[in-house]
Amino acid sequence: MFEERSEQLQRVTTLLDVVVTIFVFLGASWFRNALLDDDPADLLSHVALLPFVLALWMFFLTLFGAYRSPRMTSLLQYAWAVTRGVAVGLASLLTILFLFKVQYVSRVVVVTFAAADLLALVGIRFGVVWYFHRSLRRGEYFRRILIVGSGTRAMRLAETLVQNSEWGIRIVGHLDPDATRVGGRILDASVLGTIGDITSVLKENVIDEVILAVPRAMIPDVDKIAQACEEEGVKLCLMADVFDVNAARTRLVALGPIPLLTLEPVAQEEWQLLVKRLTDVAVVALMLPLLLPVLGLIALAIKRDSPGPVFFMQERVGLHKRRFRMLKFRTMVEDAGRRQAELEHLNEATGPIFKIANDPRITRAGRFLRRSSLDELPQLLHVLTGEMSLVGPRPMSLRDVDLFDQGIQRKRFSVKPGLTCLWQVSGRSDLPFSKWLELDLAYIERWSLSLDLKILFKTLPAVLSGRGAN
Repeated sequence: MFEERSEQLQRVTTLLDVVVTIFVFLGASWFRNALLDDDPADLLSHVALLPFVLALWMFFLTLFGAYRSPRMTSLLQYAWAVTRGVAVGLASLLTILFLFKVQYVSRVVVVTFAAADLLALVGIRFGVVWYFHRSLRRGEYFRRILIVGSGTRAMRLAETLVQNSEWGIRIVGHLDPDATRVGGRILDASVLGTIGDITSVLKENVIDEVILAVPRAMIPDVDKIAQACEEEGVKLCLMADVFDVNAARTRLVALGPIPLLTLEPVAQEEWQLLVKRLTDVAVVALMLPLLLPVLGLIALAIKRDSPGPVFFMQERVGLHKRRFRMLKFRTMVEDAGRRQAELEHLNEATGPIFKIANDPRITRAGRFLRRSSLDELPQLLHVLTGEMSLVGPRPMSLRDVDLFDQGIQRKRFSVKPGLTCLWQVSGRSDLPFSKWLELDLAYIERWSLSLDLKILFKTLPAVLSGRGAN
């Protein structure tokens, strides 16, 4: 709620970026067309590219942090974020034009547009930073808060409000649930009365919001406060730490006339998940045609190396513990599953995973496929069907999941499994299960589009080195 103005400013900045980018691109295209006196159809061919350019620009600007809060970002940081976004967007656009041999788009127009747009976008950020600091100096958007409560939770709330407010907070005062304590002081804000005084306090003071920080036992008794706020037209907020749960995101969802308080263990914005999904599909769609000859050669090598099917299918546990049949190239002898029970006593891994160095069930072709991670290539199909993502915790077998001995281990099922994750770029099979789990949970808690991009860039060197492969 206290980020509403920042969200509004972000939406305005995004809209300005879109408008300015469109204007600059059209201007660069028109200027070249007018300068060379080309056919009008040439201008239209450039305009046809505009939606793609706009989508590319907005993706990389968002990815590199060009829309972060002005409270956390200086003009220099904004300029650097915009520069990186435009530079990577330009490089990506030129690469695509080259790969698809697009001749009708002038490279001069593209480079000129990128340079001019960079200056314009940095100029917009200058305006954002100036507006933000001007508003702080004038106190234009300071929110005046009345806190109902005077205990430990209320004190913690007041401190947190002051520390985390972007546009400024003034604590008007507190209402004490206990009438015998009225007259004391809390932090720098006076205790203005008891809960019974809520109506008169709202009438006599300028108050933007009321926040309930009363003990949990008093929650059923706050009806009078809610009615008073409704009558005075003042926003009412309730501290959502009703349960001792460390939720990553808390939000209120309206189900018709019924408000539902939602505690989410993973903070994932829907639009970011949509971008992640579109990226998965786009990358796989581009890779599969190039990989078909490689897939054919691998299948032929497996068939010639040992009897049995080309592919190995095993039931794995995915998002929210939904099961799916995961596809891999077969790297072991045909009866490997039956022989595992005979080898359980040789397991060298700690935790609910099974690993043996020099596993006798692995074939000659399989040893190479595992070291190079080529056995995982068929899982690109699962990315297309939505059962997996390019980046995410590795899907685990039913055997391994049944051996979980801690509830927190199942938090890894709160996100979609993937082909690669922090574990793959940090040592792979050399890491114990406890470290593997720690990295998976760290990925879930820190997840962002930029983190996915970093992991993808680190995956190829990790695979090529073969370090930790088993």
